[in-house]
Amino acid sequence: MAEKRLPVIVPPGRAVHPELVPYLGQLRPFSNPYEDIEATRERFLGLLALSPADRTGVSSARYDIARPDGSALTVEVYRPERTGSAEGAEGPAGEDPLPAVLHFHGGGYAIGRSLPGQDRSAIALCRDLPAIVVTVEYRLAPEHRYPAGVEDCYLALEWAAKQAGELGIDADRIAVTGNSAGGGLSAAVALMARDRGGPALVYQSMCVPDVDDRAAEQPIPAVMEDAGAGSGADAPPNPWLNSLRTVRLVWQHYLPEGTTVPDAYASPARATDLSGLPPAYVMVCDLDPLRDTGLAYARRLMDAGVPVTVRNVPGAWHGFELHAPGTRLARETKAHWRDHVRSALYPEPAEGAGAEA
Repeated sequence: MAEKRLPVIVPPGRAVHPELVPYLGQLRPFSNPYEDIEATRERFLGLLALSPADRTGVSSARYDIARPDGSALTVEVYRPERTGSAEGAEGPAGEDPLPAVLHFHGGGYAIGRSLPGQDRSAIALCRDLPAIVVTVEYRLAPEHRYPAGVEDCYLALEWAAKQAGELGIDADRIAVTGNSAGGGLSAAVALMARDRGGPALVYQSMCVPDVDDRAAEQPIPAVMEDAGAGSGADAPPNPWLNSLRTVRLVWQHYLPEGTTVPDAYASPARATDLSGLPPAYVMVCDLDPLRDTGLAYARRLMDAGVPVTVRNVPGAWHGFELHAPGTRLARETKAHWRDHVRSALYPEPAEGAGAEA
């Protein structure tokens, strides 16, 4: 007798990508990460420790930046090792400066910080572009609600630009990037840099970005609730619904208590003017409650005259690459993101440029 397979309940008109179907059974039942946020963070770090990152060809150093209140913001600077370099702790000697990427980790503004020297996204960017990558240990919610985290990210941008010479950074080629909450922070920092006359950015790269608090207001379809999706041992896996429940909790714990309409640095989609921002990359996933708000933000950027590249990953859920890193879909998605960051930081000269007269 064939094994009974429960249906996978997803929003109407969408389906799970065939490569990802085998991984649905590995998804855990929904749980509230904020019930014990410290325990959630410890579990996350424990999982990271099980498989250390491959740091081949990359070195890193940590720095403390003074906040206005005198406390310290820690950043880690990842640098590609170059053969024959006279590089020291304070930066390379006798080498051309490299572009820089500020990488803001995801994790619902509450978790997601890597172990020292182990930020896989930073290492990949550093080695493959190549570029100097600055990761930011911004303050986390709910202990530090908005605007603590985004102000830390902007402070790190200012610091990297001011220390460009010492760090070996080309100050004319600085980009920001992040995934999920990190994508929202990237969008917010781009707005802050424009509004405050801060360091000029050449690119903002946002993967499955959480840019609009109104994403949390999406209704849960009755059929999903009736099926008991996301709860119970026999419930079908439902990555869309679990992500929506998480998004609701994220905004509840990130915004200051009593907030009704957040400002644009908390929720970038609330900005009324998106003109004058750097070119953007927006990646979304089909089975992600953040898909439509991400696409809407991309469209508004386009309408404001900002060059935008958009990629939708069909049949994928929020964070699918963490569950299925070896799939072709995950590899292609990561390569697409890195290739576009590389193109922004290493633009090809216009046809005929540099040719002899």
